[in-house]
Amino acid sequence: MNILLIGSGGREHALAWRLAQSPLCTRLFTAPGNPGTARHGINRPDLAISDHAAVAAFCAAESIGLVVVGPEAPLVAGLVDDLKAAGIRAFGPTRDAARLEGSKGFTKDLCAACNIPTAAFARFTALEPALAYVRQQGAPIVVKADGLAAGKGVTVAETLDQAEDALTALFAEPGAEVVVEECMVGEEASFFALCDGTRAIPLGTAQDHKRVFDGDRGPNTGGMGAYSPARVVTPEIEARVMAEIIAPTLAGMRARGCPFTGILYAGLMLTADGPKLIEYNTRFGDPEAQVLMPRLSSDLVPALLSACDGDLSGVSLEFDAHRAALTVVMAAAGYPGAVVRGSVIRGIEAAEGDGVFVFQAGTRAENGQLLADGGRVLAVTALGDSVTDAKDRAYAAVARIDWPEGFCRRDIGYRAVAREAGQG
Repeated sequence: MNILLIGSGGREHALAWRLAQSPLCTRLFTAPGNPGTARHGINRPDLAISDHAAVAAFCAAESIGLVVVGPEAPLVAGLVDDLKAAGIRAFGPTRDAARLEGSKGFTKDLCAACNIPTAAFARFTALEPALAYVRQQGAPIVVKADGLAAGKGVTVAETLDQAEDALTALFAEPGAEVVVEECMVGEEASFFALCDGTRAIPLGTAQDHKRVFDGDRGPNTGGMGAYSPARVVTPEIEARVMAEIIAPTLAGMRARGCPFTGILYAGLMLTADGPKLIEYNTRFGDPEAQVLMPRLSSDLVPALLSACDGDLSGVSLEFDAHRAALTVVMAAAGYPGAVVRGSVIRGIEAAEGDGVFVFQAGTRAENGQLLADGGRVLAVTALGDSVTDAKDRAYAAVARIDWPEGFCRRDIGYRAVAREAGQG
């Protein structure tokens, strides 16, 4: 069948690489795509993904049998709804179901109603009550913008001044809504589940690194690197996550008339009381997809089709149990602030091979050269016999890439490396 992948980031390059390997995939289109996705199919930068009628018309013209929506914004905008209405099979949640990511307040209310373990919270639509609340609660405390924020709408305030500054900045925007949460203590992990509206099957674990600088310093980003599996998510913890978080979420969404089909990406805090939900994303993570896809042994396409058809019974996904994957994000100088575009990137071919993949994100091709064209530009991924081995191989590949204007963290995977060395 012909498949259309929506998106243009490193996640989409990793998905394109995996989807194109399926025996079921005849032709793969990516809209708009990037120079990396072009290696695995046909880019359609002329197709405006915000024009849902145009996307549906393209699907009809090209006999698209499956649409896979990568980023969150088209999901929240209802692309899946409009494609389904046109009789086109599309993988991802509907607009109403995507509220699990599109509104942190919606998710917190669902957690309260369904007894899903999460941080204590309060919702606000005005500055003064929010300020009064944080002064009453004290610091540390977490301040979150209610809507989509590309992974950067969260402030973990260590002091009241930081919390008040974050609230003041958020409420400077007209119509702002804010969630204020207790600051949970524990280790974070990412858990992925493939859902068909009723059932869910595990789709791997990862741990990412949000802060821009080594030692988890600096502002939050969309993610500077990740590794998989997250061995801190033991089989016992996985069973609890499925029973206490994923299952009641699916039941609660069905009860609200918006069953969830797609990827549930649960950000978890592993506390002394067990796993608690930090927040949901409703799609593959970025850069988590860049470590999940290389470890996936199964054909992804049949599983996505089964989810779309509402029947995951009998479906299982196998991962490489013997190897870990680690990705290092190379970003343009200045990220996550303003960045300079147009610097030349060389050496990707020299870096790739033997279980090393360079997934492209913010790149563009021009006059036979590869240029940086965004904040997060490359995700240099390696498989290894351990996280330590994967890390060494990924950083060796980074060293072979000639891009002086780029930078990366040098400590991706440090928790797992310390555990493997017997230090934690």
